[in-house]
Amino acid sequence: MAVTGGQQAAAALESPRTVTILGSTGSVGCQTIDLIDREPGRYQVEALTANNRVDLLAEQARRLRPRYVAVADERCYRELKDALAGENIEVAAGQDAVIEAAVRPSDWVMAAIVGAAGLRSTLAAVRRGAVVAFANKECLVCAGELMMREIELRGATLLPVDSEHNAIFQVFEFDRRDAVEKLILTASGGPFREWDKGRMGQASPSEAVAHPNWDMGAKISVDSATMMNKGLEVIEAHHLFAVPEDRIEVLVHPQSVVHSMVTYVDGSVLAQLGSPDMRTPIAYALAWPRRMATPSQRLDLGAIGKLTFEPPDPERFPALRLARNALKTGGSAPTILSAANEIAVESFLAGGIGFLDIAEVVEETLERIPNRGFKSLDDVHHMDEEARRIARAVVEARL
Repeated sequence: MAVTGGQQAAAALESPRTVTILGSTGSVGCQTIDLIDREPGRYQVEALTANNRVDLLAEQARRLRPRYVAVADERCYRELKDALAGENIEVAAGQDAVIEAAVRPSDWVMAAIVGAAGLRSTLAAVRRGAVVAFANKECLVCAGELMMREIELRGATLLPVDSEHNAIFQVFEFDRRDAVEKLILTASGGPFREWDKGRMGQASPSEAVAHPNWDMGAKISVDSATMMNKGLEVIEAHHLFAVPEDRIEVLVHPQSVVHSMVTYVDGSVLAQLGSPDMRTPIAYALAWPRRMATPSQRLDLGAIGKLTFEPPDPERFPALRLARNALKTGGSAPTILSAANEIAVESFLAGGIGFLDIAEVVEETLERIPNRGFKSLDDVHHMDEEARRIARAVVEARL
């Protein structure tokens, strides 16, 4: 199964390219807009969406002149409407309004809504056969088989924006899958790479979100600190590239220069390198199948001096084991894993539970819920809701 819809999709993406950004006020959304601003005339914005950051969304809309703007939180409708009064921009609110943004006629959609909340809108864009650049791990983690089936059925194109999967995408020979021996996902190790377990147990939210290399949102930064993000990426890579779990390796690479690698049966290892700047993979997806200039700092290997790699520590970072087990179990296990992790991270950021409790909450939630298969997206959402309910109960028992 191909990640992309091939030549037909590529031919449809001539300039000026119409784009929709789902989650435009988040980190990835803002960096996408930064790139669009740098090439005026090349991109025309069809729609923007946000959860509740009305001030920033309105500012983006006034600058980019989209036809449609939606805010997921219905309570923010009047504020957004007033902020865009006289701008000749259609304004809407609510979850259905976000889905409407996804199905509007644009060539290219950035799916950057964090967490399971982005699943329906991303799937809506896929179902209309769009080219979808996605920075939302949970879409493939929670509903990987359903998502990939829809991509093939609808002739959609899926372009990974995560730096690791984008790196693999750039060096993966889709027409010679039998020559691929394994994938190697690199991880920075996060802010606690050298901390002992006792110190990690006392870590504060501010310490956890202080990523040493990347500028990311709070939830993703905590996932990096626990290495849950790398576990989610293993599941994601399995679906994207049709490679089994036991052929997906993870290596800690503190410099964040080698973004991931593909090993081939002849012993060749192809890697994509670059400075740690999310605008590089976003630009690759935004301009695909071409490339575009970015302001990213150019890589100077002579100045860096050396690149190091080490295996992850399974004792201090159990989240990676939980994710691998969920992938091997299949069925609803990855959905439970993702939902429970969101609840646990939310509680940690709010000061409710400790850092080491995050993985323990996820593991206990997985143990409490029987595994079952999915036939539809509704099944996924029902399981996501059940897992969140159980995870909240697990969290409350620890408070």
